[in-house]
Amino acid sequence: MQQVHIDSIKASAAYRRLITSRRRFSFTLTALMVVIFYGFILFVALAPHMLAHPLYAGATTSVGVVAGVGIILTSIGLTGWYVLHANRTLDPSMSALLASVRKGD
Repeated sequence: MQQVHIDSIKASAAYRRLITSRRRFSFTLTALMVVIFYGFILFVALAPHMLAHPLYAGATTSVGVVAGVGIILTSIGLTGWYVLHANRTLDPSMSALLASVRKGD
């Protein structure tokens, strides 16, 4: 792609809206994951006895293990949410923007 096209894309309001939308969404998901992860770490530091409780009488699995698996599943879910959002919203918007620049040739 020529520099003229790149400059015209960067100057467009649609591109700036797209970048702002993507940045806001990704920062929101990142903040959510940081809060969940560090919340778990704080829970481990401040209340380890609660995490050490077995799920039920006679169980070998503790609440902490389930919470840890939940964090892993949450991170996978957030990644999937970002991929769906990118595929359904961000990529089509960028493709439309690129198509409009190519028509201007």
